Amino acid sequence: MIRKVLIANRGEIALSIQRNCNEMGVETVAVYSDVDKGQPAIYLADQSICIGSGKSSASYLNVANILTAAIESGCEAIHPGYGFLAENGDFAEKVEACGLKLIGPSSRVINLMGNKLSARGLMEESGVPVVPGCNDVVHDEDQLYRIADEIGYPVLLKASAGGGGKGMRRIYKREDLVAGWELTRREAKASFANDDIYIEKLIENPRHIEIQVLADSLGNVVYLPERDCSIQRNNQKIIEESPSRANSDLLEKMYKSAVMCAKACGYEGTGTVEFIVDKYDNYYFMEMNTRIQVEYPVTEMVTGINLIKEQIRIASGLPLSVKQEDVAANGHAIEVRVNAQNPYDDFRPSCGEISFFLPPGGLDTRFETALYQGAKILPFYDSMMAKLIVKGSTRMDAIKKLRRAVSETIIDGVPTNLGFIYAILYDKDFILGNIDTNYVAHKEAELLESMHVTGE
Repeated sequence: MIRKVLIANRGEIALSIQRNCNEMGVETVAVYSDVDKGQPAIYLADQSICIGSGKSSASYLNVANILTAAIESGCEAIHPGYGFLAENGDFAEKVEACGLKLIGPSSRVINLMGNKLSARGLMEESGVPVVPGCNDVVHDEDQLYRIADEIGYPVLLKASAGGGGKGMRRIYKREDLVAGWELTRREAKASFANDDIYIEKLIENPRHIEIQVLADSLGNVVYLPERDCSIQRNNQKIIEESPSRANSDLLEKMYKSAVMCAKACGYEGTGTVEFIVDKYDNYYFMEMNTRIQVEYPVTEMVTGINLIKEQIRIASGLPLSVKQEDVAANGHAIEVRVNAQNPYDDFRPSCGEISFFLPPGGLDTRFETALYQGAKILPFYDSMMAKLIVKGSTRMDAIKKLRRAVSETIIDGVPTNLGFIYAILYDKDFILGNIDTNYVAHKEAELLESMHVTGE
């Protein structure tokens, strides 16, 4: 078993990793930026090390400082959490070169599945459905027009190195194609240091359904109940739930494809295979996230399987603690992301100091956060402050429980999206499950007006 782990992250995920390591008897080293001195994980870890200044590039993305901290503190492994360096193949290669274990798949797998074009090609070879499109990078305008005309509009421009909902642009007419391609290239270059773009057919109003897989070094692969992540804004997830409302025949096909994906790339660890599903129940591989997901607690709530502990077991060379026949969904779980955003100002990220904080409680209610009264919400990092997860006996029971939990959550000092989430939980289409990835885009004005009427 791994004995000492460096946690290369911050906030609630760093705290969650620390807690699980503590329960497993694994020592932890927390790293932090100089403006993050108040992070709870710093005080709860066995050791803490400052790795740079506030900007991510100087701290949580500073590979040299992170590796130095891991080596000098005697760590055997690094847990990257999600975001930052979690899916960075170059970082994974350097971790391996230092004789350390990255808690996750190998650098080879991260590079293979992190590039959407190579992942797409592998899935085609393995018989997993992919969205109609081209497996080549677009190099010039002639090629751009030719491919888009062959696929037919609307099309989706995608960064091959993209992720996290970034690096995508919808194009509905031919005259917007070149301008959209150039803009997407610039954004991809800035976000991923890679401006390779390819084209797919745009599947309009799809559902976003993902399958959690666990794979150990002994060749065992299991799938866990799916998550529906269709409630999104600008390709960023807001609400995730499990199980989905997809029919059993469709789900069986997706489960099989997810396992095929994991086996085809030689996966090891906790991973997520993401699919989009059209109105005719055709499903298509979208990407594989080679890390723990933000929404992993949803799966933990319905299965009772601890995914972070499984990650650590797998990284230690141990077999999975569960077999496929042991996996079952119990009840319905929903997670909402609590963000420091102002819904009335186009959801602009907000900063400030938390002047009062009261988390929700109750049976089967989980609030994952590193917040405390006096905590500072800084401009350097993602706006997500917390995750609120509830479990009910049915979907409606979970919705009612979530309404109660949202209403009793108090976070003063910065604007949040809690009022917007509350409005969604009372929306008829959400309650009936009439949702897709454009739900928020179609209903945002109505939901904001609902917030105003209720005084949120």
